[in-house]
Amino acid sequence: MIENTFGINIIPENDSERLIALKRYRIMDTPSEASFDNIAKLCTKIFNVPISLVSLVDAERVFFKANFGMGNARQADRGKSLCALAVLNPEVTVFEDALKEPCLIANPNVAGDFGLRFYAGAPLITHDGFLIGTLCIIDQKPREFTIQEKQILSGMARSAMDQIELRISALEEIENHQSTNFLLSEQQEELQVMNEELMASIEDLAKSDLRFRNLIKETPTAIAILKGPELIIDSANDSILKIWGKDHSIIGQPLPVALPAIQGQPLLDSLQEVYATGKPYYGNEAKLTVLNGEEKKDIYINFTFKSINTTGENRDLMIVANEVTDQVNARKAVEEVNERLEIALDASKLGSTEVDLATGTMQSTPQFKANYGYEKDEIFNYPDLFNTMFPEHRDRVKALVQEAIAKNAIYKAEYPVKWRDGSIHWISAHGRPRYDEQGKVNRMVGMTADITESKLFEQRKDDFLSIASHELKTPVTSLKASLQLLDRIKEKPTSPIHVKLIEQANRSMEKMSVLVDDLLNMNRMTEGQLKLNKTTFTVADMLNLCCNHVRFEGNYKLIIEGDQDLQIHADESRIDQVVVNFINNAVKYAPDSKEIYLNIEKIGNYVKVSVRDKGPGIESHILPNLFDRYYRVNYDGQTYTGLGLGLYICSEIIKRHDGEIGAESEVGVGSVFWFTIPIEEK
Repeated sequence: MIENTFGINIIPENDSERLIALKRYRIMDTPSEASFDNIAKLCTKIFNVPISLVSLVDAERVFFKANFGMGNARQADRGKSLCALAVLNPEVTVFEDALKEPCLIANPNVAGDFGLRFYAGAPLITHDGFLIGTLCIIDQKPREFTIQEKQILSGMARSAMDQIELRISALEEIENHQSTNFLLSEQQEELQVMNEELMASIEDLAKSDLRFRNLIKETPTAIAILKGPELIIDSANDSILKIWGKDHSIIGQPLPVALPAIQGQPLLDSLQEVYATGKPYYGNEAKLTVLNGEEKKDIYINFTFKSINTTGENRDLMIVANEVTDQVNARKAVEEVNERLEIALDASKLGSTEVDLATGTMQSTPQFKANYGYEKDEIFNYPDLFNTMFPEHRDRVKALVQEAIAKNAIYKAEYPVKWRDGSIHWISAHGRPRYDEQGKVNRMVGMTADITESKLFEQRKDDFLSIASHELKTPVTSLKASLQLLDRIKEKPTSPIHVKLIEQANRSMEKMSVLVDDLLNMNRMTEGQLKLNKTTFTVADMLNLCCNHVRFEGNYKLIIEGDQDLQIHADESRIDQVVVNFINNAVKYAPDSKEIYLNIEKIGNYVKVSVRDKGPGIESHILPNLFDRYYRVNYDGQTYTGLGLGLYICSEIIKRHDGEIGAESEVGVGSVFWFTIPIEEK
């Protein structure tokens, strides 16, 4: 009797027929084979889990044909193995957190020291519909398992079942040609190191040359016999000639002559070593370069090189090979796609989901939930998605979804959402309907990305263009008016009005000059054309000479503190530009702070220059944006002139000096703007 730890019936109604189907494959209790071991190993890499098994479920036990990650275990009790549950269902069986499954609470693999938490098993289904085992993955921590991952695991299970079918086909075909059991398959993903029993049988057959040659000729496995130290091709069947891209005319030629492309390749060295030592050599997924017409082509083979007829000094070598190029390329493609997908998802912060339209239930990735302000473990379904959306956008998005369903097309939409913390975010969404076998839409799959930052940047750019237009228009209008008035009175004697108009025109020109300089500086930086003219100078001397326009007005006192003798190698004009911008901002945004402190400090191999005021301070949420392009601060609803480029230009100047720039502030206390640059050129 089976000890059942699940509390539910684990014996399917057709179990007796299922067991008969299992036995016909003659796979129970057979040695491990690379083709199955590598499927299990590949699963652990694809799904990033520690354990994967290829399991066959017998009457009272589960036999592990492949075991990657679970020690030397070869079998388990059927009543305790979760694979017994997986053969009840033709779909993928998934337990994302075993502790939350009532039927698994008493299972020793879950409750015991092993601590199983996650299990996903895809059934191995025979050509006539019997579920004889599983390809499963296991983890000791909970995890989510997406629909895409289920599909990949099902595909891998079909590959494992194909290997089982090919294995029995190979056995039966070899038996029909009066050879003993050996496990070779023309399409298996990795060739099992041929066991000693197979080699012994082949050596026995070699004693009868006619029988041996007939076997080589008829078997679908690629085989060739090489003689002597020159590696003369004594016989080669059609299968190996196809791999080599040759015909029977090469029989009797040395292998290096028949296959000139093999010269210098590791496989030739391995053959010569087998000839010299008599020791067999096995290879998996070895790359071989052959000629395909006039062009070289790389293929991959699993192979065995073995010495036969070893009496005397001369040896005969046998090559048994299986081309696995398609399998290797397919696996590499899967790995590359998964790697690219992982990189793309991580880089773009994409989230994906699948919606059951009948229930509104969504299966979403953590990133998809995060885009709407939800934690990964929270429930987030179709109604929740529309509740986060601004009401004025809901009908539009629903209409796009319905249109995509009607036309079997992709819908695209951008819309704002409001998180539960009150913050506003912008979402870019793409989705497509999926249909059942009757052609009726039953679900939607989709992906979203948080595009809030790009939307903010676009908004800032639009604001900048509007501001730039306004800021330039004002001095141009003023200058034009001054010149028009001057033109009208140009014949009259000089009077106070002449002086006033000239001064007004100069102020307008100065303002335009500053604005144009900002625009030119930004353009140079964008195009990477900002050049630095570095010299060695004393920082304190530069600070004493800068901002004389502030000193001359007499409204503010600039106090220089710190290391008065510190010298640096930098572009003095550009560093002066940064300091002037800091001081001008202190005057503009902290007009009541009559004392502005300039500090010089040596920190390791860097100089730190800071400008401190005692103004109203800056709110913390503003600080991270201060050095962004187009960003303009708005204090208490007040507006200020300028393009919002000053601090962005300062940050670029400091970056070109391999330094850092930043700001610190406390509301009601004041602000400190600072930068650090290397003292000596790197």
